[in-house]
Amino acid sequence: MFVVLHEIAVRGDQPSLSHIGTIFLQEQSAGPSLGWVAYRLLKSVDHYQVEVMLTLALVTGGYALASALHTSGPIAIVCAGVLIDNHGRRLAMSDTTREHLDTFWELVDEILNALLFVLIGLEVLVLTFTRELLFAGLLAITAMLLARWVRAGTPVLMMSLWHKFPTGAVTIMTWGGLRGGISVALALSLPASSERDLVLTTTCVLVVFSILVQGLTIKQVVRRAMRS
Repeated sequence: MFVVLHEIAVRGDQPSLSHIGTIFLQEQSAGPSLGWVAYRLLKSVDHYQVEVMLTLALVTGGYALASALHTSGPIAIVCAGVLIDNHGRRLAMSDTTREHLDTFWELVDEILNALLFVLIGLEVLVLTFTRELLFAGLLAITAMLLARWVRAGTPVLMMSLWHKFPTGAVTIMTWGGLRGGISVALALSLPASSERDLVLTTTCVLVVFSILVQGLTIKQVVRRAMRS
């Protein structure tokens, strides 16, 4: 969606549905292939050190390969990770490998999250916040929560015909839709312009609100939603 909107903004014309479909297929085409190759490699060995290194090679090398092929690196790695998590853990890994793999990636996740928030904080420090930009950020927060509520509530409403959801499921999913590094990275990828400053500042306001307000209050929201 970001690529499509970026093309509309830069080119100033309305892309055709076929062009949009081509973009979607292109952006997500690398994930299943990378996941299948990694799964076959993991299944061929039974040595947890090698298997941990294979997953690390998938993340670093797979991301670089996806970018070189002009596809989405984040989507490719997420798709590959889902495939490995669903099939690789059950069919290609021993209990020892699963334990070491989980420990390794939990540690990497904590380190990268800490680094991410430091970088976001540094980016916020160099931005210029005006009253107009802060007001735009507040409007964006409202629009974000409303869009999240519609996106979460629509499938829940449709599926509730045959599946019973817990009380407050839509509220929890709406408030739990956090924003972080990917949002800031997309905003930073825009070419330098006055519009970029607007988008970047608004995005940082959204991310700070998401982390500090939504992230720190989600526990209370869950408790209140479950009681209602």
